[in-house]
Parts: sequence; structure tokens; C-alpha cells
Amino acid sequence: MALALAVGVAAPSHAITGTVRVTVAKAGFIVGAGGGRGTLTFRHRNYPFTVQGLSLGLTAGASINKLVGRADYINELSDFAGTYSVVGAGGALIGGVGGAQLKNDKGVVITLQGPKGGLEVSANVTKVVITLDQTGSSPN
Repeated sequence: MALALAVGVAAPSHAITGTVRVTVAKAGFIVGAGGGRGTLTFRHRNYPFTVQGLSLGLTAGASINKLVGRADYINELSDFAGTYSVVGAGGALIGGVGGAQLKNDKGVVITLQGPKGGLEVSANVTKVVITLDQTGSSPN
């Protein structure tokens, strides 16, 4: 009986959701490369970060993506930085829509979407490295 009561009052997870804005430039044919900058808003502070990635699969053209979204399952700020696996597809002909869902080994899931500019078609698997610049954090 006591065990059942203890399980029923277990504390909920303290994971927090953050807001993400990022601009990424991407180019390639079969193998693509891209990079960009963004901002994570987490616990009422803004943290700048950089993004670097490499994709392998169907990629042709070049684009600029301005994406917004959220980062779920962050327990500590340090959980956000790291290597993410991405599975996404999108397309742009002068303008279009892009989106991606990323997940790292700490369980953080980033969901992004937004407009694309350029000429690109892609359907690929990507590895993305996010590096936080904690010296540049500012109040939200």
C-alpha cells in the first residue's frame, strides 16, 4: 500500500522547453554542408549558439533557412549543446517551407519550421553540431 502511494505522488520531470530561432545557409549536391547562428531562450535568458552540419542523401542546390521552434526536454543548459541527428525533408524554389526535427544523446528534441529562400530540394539524414556561446547570454 505504501509503495502504491509513493508511486502516485512521484515528482514530475523538471525538464523545461526553450524557444529556438536559427538562420542556416546550406548548399550541396548529394553531400551538403551548412552552418548558421541562432538563439536559445531558456529560463528567461537568451543564449547565442552556432550550428554546423553535414548531410548525405538527396541534396541539390542552395538555400537560406530562417527557422523557429522549440527545444523540449532540457534539464540543464548544457543539455542543449552537442551532436544532433536530423531526419527532414523540404524544398524551395525562390521561396518555400522548411522544417526539421533534431534529437541529441541527452534526449533534447528540437522542432523547427520556417521559410526557405533559394533553389533546393532535399531529403536526407544529417548530423548537426550545436555549440553554445555562454559568454554572450542576455536577459530575455
